[in-house]
Amino acid sequence: MKAFEASDDIPLTALKILIAGGFGVGKTTMVATVSEIEPLTTEEILTTASAATDSLVGVENKTTTTVSMDFGRITLWRQQLQLLLFGTPGQDRFWFMWDDLALGSIGAVVLADTRRLDDCFSAVEFFEDRGVPFVVAVNEFDTAHRYTAEEVQSAIELNPDVPVIMFDARAPFSTQQVLIRLVEYALTLSLRSAPASEPALDPPAPVPSPSLPSSASLPSSAASSFDGNPHRAF
Repeated sequence: MKAFEASDDIPLTALKILIAGGFGVGKTTMVATVSEIEPLTTEEILTTASAATDSLVGVENKTTTTVSMDFGRITLWRQQLQLLLFGTPGQDRFWFMWDDLALGSIGAVVLADTRRLDDCFSAVEFFEDRGVPFVVAVNEFDTAHRYTAEEVQSAIELNPDVPVIMFDARAPFSTQQVLIRLVEYALTLSLRSAPASEPALDPPAPVPSPSLPSSASLPSSAASSFDGNPHRAF
């Protein structure tokens, strides 16, 4: 049997990743697009009771909203990695959950919609304040104007090192590229912050799409053994 084929005998390294961003930006769609299992969702129907707090400007066709979290999983047998995807609720009133969801994560994907770019500012600030590695992924909606990554980075006033990726949350390959970039970026930051007394490590080699770095290259502090129970990832 080839090394990259699914097998219970192959040990997997689990990496927890947050999918965050504002209301209606595509977090649930992203998790569902790439998940190899039926994603866990906690969506409820929008009612008039939330009309005063949940603005539908730019997402007028949206009828449901996440009230707890989304959960999905993608296994990369060749790299012996299992990515556990936790989608956060987007509304301000559910942000008390974000600290708990962020525990044990290696990083986050902050989704942005150029029609409502300011909706991602709070998520960016949240991860910056807590020192959590993140990338900004611009979900290019059909009706949205197209901007360059540099224009978005300037508008959000991001650190120049923070990657900005243009993608489509409905496309599996496009979504995988975002996850690949986050893992590479989190690994790079981990190597930079390693104490000087530790042996020097070579920078990660470029990863052919849609592959991810081998689990052997990942810092032990950013990886954990996973036994199949998503609740243990917290």
